Amino acid sequence: MSIELWAARLERPLTERETEAMLPLLPPERQERLLRIKQSEKRREPLCAYLILRHALWEQYRWRELPPIRLTSLGKPYFPDFPEVHFNLSHTTGAVLVALSGEPVGVDIEHIRPVSERAMRRLADVTTERAFFQSWVRREARAKRSGAGVGTMLASETPLQPGERFYFLDTFPGYVAGVATRDGGPPGQVRKYSLDDMMG
Repeated sequence: MSIELWAARLERPLTERETEAMLPLLPPERQERLLRIKQSEKRREPLCAYLILRHALWEQYRWRELPPIRLTSLGKPYFPDFPEVHFNLSHTTGAVLVALSGEPVGVDIEHIRPVSERAMRRLADVTTERAFFQSWVRREARAKRSGAGVGTMLASETPLQPGERFYFLDTFPGYVAGVATRDGGPPGQVRKYSLDDMMG
């Protein structure tokens, strides 16, 4: 199976009714984590990530429900009942990104925002915010694909290993996004949605 991708731009806050309707869609442990977040506006992106994952699974497999999700010891989510279906999701301020594949896959999306010159040089040896977030997205997507945990991405970036592939994705202006795979060809085109598309 090729890498299939979905992205959503979140242009407005969720209403209280939308939040209440979306919460039961999440796995129980994610619901608990989300309810611990005091500021309701910070719940929007994680809620929408699972909403678009459900949408993607419906489009791809006609699954009506989100199957049980477990986490590996390093925190990578997977479907224990469907080991052949790999997924990954990412969210940042105002946007979410989801991938489905027949092989392990990792995605990241980042809103380009101010970063100090010192941090850019120290963490990525670059001088622009766009270049910094390109490096960050590449590292995070690769770490998520391998399941090695995001702690590994704070080290300096390593060259791609034999068979490892990384592709930048065209999502939304002001964002950098990418997908990491192994032995996979280029991903398909990203399906893009707005928040209102998703809620419709």
